[in-house]
Amino acid sequence: MSDSATTPAPDGSGPAQLPEQARPIAAGYAFTGPALDLGALLWDGVCHPEAQVRVPLPMLNRHGLVAGATGTGKTKTLQLIAEQLSAQGVPVFLADVKGDLSGIARPGQGGDRVSTRAAETGQSWSAEGFPVEFLALGGIGHGIPVRATVTSFGPVLLSKVLGLNRTQEQSLGLIFHYADTKGLELIDLKDLRAVVAFLTSDEGKPELKGIGGLSTATAGVILRSLTAFEAQGMADFFGEPEFDTADLLRLAPDGRGLVSVLELPAVQDKPQLFSTFLMWLLADLFHDLPEVGDADKPKLVFFFDEAHLLFHDASDAFLDAITQTVRLIRSKGVGVFFVTQTPKDVPSDVLGQLGNRVQHALRAFTPDDQKALKATVKTFPDSPYDLEELLTGLGTGEAVITVLSENGAPTPVAATRLRAPESLMGPVDPAELDAAVHQSPLYGRYAQAVDRESAYEKLTAAQAQAHPPAEAPKAPKAKREKAPAEEPSLVEQVVGSGMFKSLARSVGTQLGREITRSLFGTARRGR
Repeated sequence: MSDSATTPAPDGSGPAQLPEQARPIAAGYAFTGPALDLGALLWDGVCHPEAQVRVPLPMLNRHGLVAGATGTGKTKTLQLIAEQLSAQGVPVFLADVKGDLSGIARPGQGGDRVSTRAAETGQSWSAEGFPVEFLALGGIGHGIPVRATVTSFGPVLLSKVLGLNRTQEQSLGLIFHYADTKGLELIDLKDLRAVVAFLTSDEGKPELKGIGGLSTATAGVILRSLTAFEAQGMADFFGEPEFDTADLLRLAPDGRGLVSVLELPAVQDKPQLFSTFLMWLLADLFHDLPEVGDADKPKLVFFFDEAHLLFHDASDAFLDAITQTVRLIRSKGVGVFFVTQTPKDVPSDVLGQLGNRVQHALRAFTPDDQKALKATVKTFPDSPYDLEELLTGLGTGEAVITVLSENGAPTPVAATRLRAPESLMGPVDPAELDAAVHQSPLYGRYAQAVDRESAYEKLTAAQAQAHPPAEAPKAPKAKREKAPAEEPSLVEQVVGSGMFKSLARSVGTQLGREITRSLFGTARRGR
């Protein structure tokens, strides 16, 4: 940065020179390759538009954190980053918990506040909408239904949703193992309930003796948890057609990245569910994407909102699985940004992998707040700022930023006034949103739920074969007949039935063998 670099003084009296202490900070963001422009450097309350704070595009698969107290501008930061990623041909996934990110599909509205912000940050602002696909969990709310089969979701994530303890989680894993090996497809929750009920019946108990068994008490807990889960309206999230996460990687016809917005307001009172579903989406991507190493730009950037809900009350095994998924998915070309209130919401092993940080203001009203503030300051590199004072004094739309430079080294900590999004900062009309959903090319594929033959139907049919209606008694025969051979077990009848064999031919290798599972126990699917 040259000595002549200046910006208007805050009182309008003339240009303000970039202070000497701030010049190394500005130089740390002078990248030569493609980058996202986040805003302009702040020093002593003065915004310097000639000192742009940026993040290199290739470094966005090194993950990140967007944190800050409620009302400090985190949502607008997500919108700003998503817009620029889309413009550079990178697909984006956004979890819209509050329902105010749908406006990214429509051009923004100018005005004095936007003009002032653009002038302060050196932004050439123009109203622009971006290509958006609206999704909704289970079709509840506005969006293309996103469903998962119970088999694909797997026992570990399902245990998290159901609130099972470690022992119950292990028993649920045993149930999944049994269903896989016997070709009993777990598509929806009634399939899982049917298998649990069978394995605790007189006919089913011997099936698990060789591999540990299933206690009646544990089965009862699982069944009660499933019943309560369904009573809350959760059954719609499990079933077919299952959402193909490859649809998150699409580009618009003009080459811009598609922004997939998962609309969550209708289920925001079920935070455990949607946070775990987000983890399923991420784990499914991890299964299917090939290794790409360091690419010129990410294949997808995934924003994981309300991240603290995922980690709350999580077992050590679950946290280890998250940590390993985040560590390894970078090489698949996927960047993950966790969005939460304070860095302490994210386990240290995960936080250590988040190379890009956007920290909005924190509050220090209580002793706990002050403790969280001090812990946050310790997570940043050394800097000439008094970060405790700075983080409590930032205004809305301002943040403390450090990212990874083009060579992978952390940039200096930079107080930043962020640019204004160019799309609409607020929700679109619900009728307009519904119209966009019906016009989507995905609507015909996912809108209508399908309930095909699976474990419930097979076990019900086998039960009917094993216990046919009683016939009228026949006259006794003169000769004593040989005792009949031992009746095959219920599952043997299922597997031996013509109905099962026909289905097995149609789905090939997915039946009659155990499905390969990942760190989370989710099933690997062929594309």
